[in-house]
Amino acid sequence: MFARLKALGQDWSDNPADMPTSRKFLIFWVMAFGQFMALFDIQIVSASLNDVQAGLAAGPDEISWVQTAYLMAELIMIPLSGYLSQAMSTRWLFSMSAGFFTLSSLLCGFSWNIESMIAFRAIQGFTGGAMVPLVFATGFTIFKGKQLAIIPAILGMVGVVAPTLGPTVGGLITQGMDWRWLFFVNIVPGIIVTVLSTIVVRVNRPNFGLLRRIDWSHFAAMAIALAGLQFILEEGPKKEWFGDEHIALAGWFSLVAAALFFQRSFFSDNPIVKLSPFRRPIFAFSCVFSFVIGYGMYASIYLLPVYLGRIRGFDSLEIGTTVFVVGLAQIFSTIISAKLVERVDPRFVITAGLLLFAWSLWLTSEMSSQWGFWELAFPQIIRGLSLMLCIVPTIRMGLGSVTPQELPFASGLINLTRNLGGAVGIAVMNTQLQDHARIAALRFGEAMGHQSANTAQAVGELAQRMSAITPDPAYALLLAQGYLARLVGRESLTIAFDDAFRLMAWMFLAALVMVPFCRPDKNAPAPPPDAAAH
Repeated sequence: MFARLKALGQDWSDNPADMPTSRKFLIFWVMAFGQFMALFDIQIVSASLNDVQAGLAAGPDEISWVQTAYLMAELIMIPLSGYLSQAMSTRWLFSMSAGFFTLSSLLCGFSWNIESMIAFRAIQGFTGGAMVPLVFATGFTIFKGKQLAIIPAILGMVGVVAPTLGPTVGGLITQGMDWRWLFFVNIVPGIIVTVLSTIVVRVNRPNFGLLRRIDWSHFAAMAIALAGLQFILEEGPKKEWFGDEHIALAGWFSLVAAALFFQRSFFSDNPIVKLSPFRRPIFAFSCVFSFVIGYGMYASIYLLPVYLGRIRGFDSLEIGTTVFVVGLAQIFSTIISAKLVERVDPRFVITAGLLLFAWSLWLTSEMSSQWGFWELAFPQIIRGLSLMLCIVPTIRMGLGSVTPQELPFASGLINLTRNLGGAVGIAVMNTQLQDHARIAALRFGEAMGHQSANTAQAVGELAQRMSAITPDPAYALLLAQGYLARLVGRESLTIAFDDAFRLMAWMFLAALVMVPFCRPDKNAPAPPPDAAAH
């Protein structure tokens, strides 16, 4: 078997598009599985943070950094991966990323306190972040024609199914074994991906001289700007945004670093991230679409489990089976969207996708506090079908419009904008939930104040029912008032969820304005898969 794999590892780097189809798909599936691991691990701990917190004796403010450290480090690596893939080659960057991702997963499992866990999660996020854009760039390099159409569909499906599965599988692992196995489960598949990628992923040659000419000021500016932005988005909803001195300080650092980043991008002799793909309008619009899609995709994936947990009291398994409907619908949409972009103008496909996505969000904005699996099934099916109709043409238009030399950087940028959209979306939704729930509760209070007699009568009737629990009338009255307060809080939060989904629906409708401007560039280069390797 290894001899056969070694034969498949023959160097085809002079023209990777001419590789045998079997080897192309072997490379693609190995790298796609690595991408799945990286995306899956973002959310695998989200349903088990309480167990991790108890196991490491961490405080409530500290445990959130298990997620934040991963996301900050991943955000830095995604745009950096384009430069490193040219310097080290896709083969060595991907295999080293998979190897260090596996090692850091092992270290996370052996963490002895919260500080060590945060450090190892940062390493895990940084190394895992390279695998996500590399598989996009490689797919657009080695495939062409009808084969190319299925690539963004498959990767788009992985991009949604992996984070959707994460909380469910994580909850099951924690219940059945121990929270440390959230990280140990990566070891065997990580080793397999590392070995296979070392043997078979050979699509370009390294240029190690680029490592000696790294613009460190450009790298530092990018790292500080992105890490600061991620910190602001993660911590802002918890600490009143810039009213907190730490967030304000992070904002200033991020702003200054962003200015330096753009200065070095335009004037450096060897920039870490090339912004030249933005010279093509269709790529710029694709990045905006990617931001909007990331906003809606990650925010909806985040909101529904929170609703099901806080309003309905579902456990991790019930939440997982409810939200997984999106993934099932997406499997069918993958084939449909891949065929459509081959036969229909991508602008028509993305228009249909945005309209369906907006419709699904609008349907969800009619939730009551009693909605469960069956009430949410149809909106989620529509959302799953629409996601691929949005993602596939966006990736196809964006990455199909750049030169082979720009492809690694373009892939990093389009993935970065999607992740930034998700980070912004979750932060905005968190803030909106807090604000709108508070406003709705105040309105309930005003309404009950205007109908004080009816309110007093309702509380009295509740107190009479509570007297079956306790003979003390005063205590029964307190129970009745507490029940009414919880009822008002639940309904207020439900209204806030509805408002959040309605806001996202309007945003997707607004994105339709950009569609007519996404005209193919007549002077665009030949599609990357038909050209020589970068």
